[in-house]
This record gives sequence, structure tokens and C-alpha cells, in this order.
Amino acid sequence: MSREFLPGQVIIYPYLSAWQQQRGETEGRKGRPTCVVVAVRGANDGLTHLALLAITTQPPQADRVTLEVSDIECRRAGLTDFKRCWIVVDEYNYDVAERSWYIEPEAKTLGRFSKAFMMKIAAAFAEASRNKSGRRVNRTE
Repeated sequence: MSREFLPGQVIIYPYLSAWQQQRGETEGRKGRPTCVVVAVRGANDGLTHLALLAITTQPPQADRVTLEVSDIECRRAGLTDFKRCWIVVDEYNYDVAERSWYIEPEAKTLGRFSKAFMMKIAAAFAEASRNKSGRRVNRTE
């Protein structure tokens, strides 16, 4: 796969929520806009390891950690059909791009968040991970 993944890119991905996985589901129910928060080339394997965050139009539950996406960031990310949306930062899907069953090699990127907004997303994601409120859903199995 020659596709490059960069933090802040928004792609369509069949995101599997942690609650779905806990119920025994193994596949995301639909392709949804998803933000690449981490894209790291592995030193040992040379593969692209990804942490992907769900973007939702559903108002967040009180116990979830999310960031609301402004109108201008929605436009940058190619989410112009959304009136309001949030990025869920307290859970993520882990996948390896070159081995993924879910990433289409020729799929287009919808858009990309600004560097400033991406820094807010990354900080909130890191904080959730440090506080152990972050949940990892492994999509490589």
C-alpha cells in the first residue's frame, strides 16, 4: 500500500465501538468518518500503525470524553453534511494500514483538520490515555 496517512486526516472507516466489541460484535456497522490521530511507521516492521478516532453526529453522553468540531474544521475535514459533530477521544481503533481488512487502498481522504485543532485532539486523546479512560479496540485480529 503506497497510501500515506497523516495525523488529522479524515477517512471513511468501519469503526468498531468498544461497547459493540464487548457485546461480541467483530465488525463496524457502517463506514463512518474517522480521524487519524496517530500514524507511526514501525521501526521493526516498516508498517503504518494507526490510532483512529470516531466522529459522530450524536451528542455525547456525560461520561464520554469528546471534542466538538467547529464549522470551519468540519469544512476542512470534508464534513460539510454535518450540522454538528464530535470527535470521541476516550476510545480508539488500532489498525495496521498495510494489513488492514478495513482500509481501502484507493479510498480518498475526505479532508484534514488544521494543525491547531489536531493539537487539541491529540492532547485530549493523550489525557484520556493517561487517565486510563481511553479504550483500545484492536482491529488487527
